[in-house]
Amino acid sequence: MSDILNEDQIRSLKEKSRDIRVSVVEMLAEAKSGHTAGSLGMADIFAYLYFHALKHDPKDPAWEERDRLVLSNGHICPVLYSAMAHAGYFPTEELLTLRKFGSRLQGHPHREFLPMAETSSGPLGEGLSQAVGMALAFRMDKKENRVYCLMGDGELDEGQVWEAAMQAGKEKLAKITALVDRNNIQIDGTTDQVMPLEPLKTKWESFGWHTIEIDGHNLQAIHSAVQEAHEISDKPSVIIARTVSGKGVPEIEGSYRWHGKAPDKEEAERFVSAIKMQNRE
Repeated sequence: MSDILNEDQIRSLKEKSRDIRVSVVEMLAEAKSGHTAGSLGMADIFAYLYFHALKHDPKDPAWEERDRLVLSNGHICPVLYSAMAHAGYFPTEELLTLRKFGSRLQGHPHREFLPMAETSSGPLGEGLSQAVGMALAFRMDKKENRVYCLMGDGELDEGQVWEAAMQAGKEKLAKITALVDRNNIQIDGTTDQVMPLEPLKTKWESFGWHTIEIDGHNLQAIHSAVQEAHEISDKPSVIIARTVSGKGVPEIEGSYRWHGKAPDKEEAERFVSAIKMQNRE
């Protein structure tokens, strides 16, 4: 991959981000439950991964050479489902079955129902351990597959995250790239109120990780950070992506109260209009 995204690539990825956000709002409104803030906040990163960085094939989800994407904070699965649908893994119409009885699109990802999802998730703190296991297995098999693990910042309160971080640092698992959604909120308030995390960059570095901090909505910054992580050969990398929860909908941006709240139909119409308006600016 080139070190710089060109204007056409950035324009295309912004359009994908918009489409992902619109679908997230529509599916949550239809479900009448689910997690809005983090799903909207991570749309730019998911657009970049699914439409630029990941080695994957929607026509062959079980392709052995594919990269693995582990969603540890499974409650933001609306953005995962939306990105996968827009990438061609299943029809976008299926997104409106989110959280409905008999749907493959559970409130948290369930690999048994949706085999193209790499893991089941729900209980926080487990994804990085799964990613470490995958990366170790690839090393044993002399495979070059990369593993991306996405986590929320509130999730870093879980001790298991740091056990996995310690193991990855010890094993120098350079094929792992962790991405932390640093939106500064969790279900009960701000992360500073609930459990302060700073100095977060220093903490990751002390566990043996190459650490990068970026604006998680700047596509060029996301691209450069992923490229930098790929060039590191002697340690795992973590990208601390500073994001705005609810990104794209100014009336809810930065509000922890939308962590686990879905819009009603009237709100959804306003939210979709706001997302489309911002995309034209």
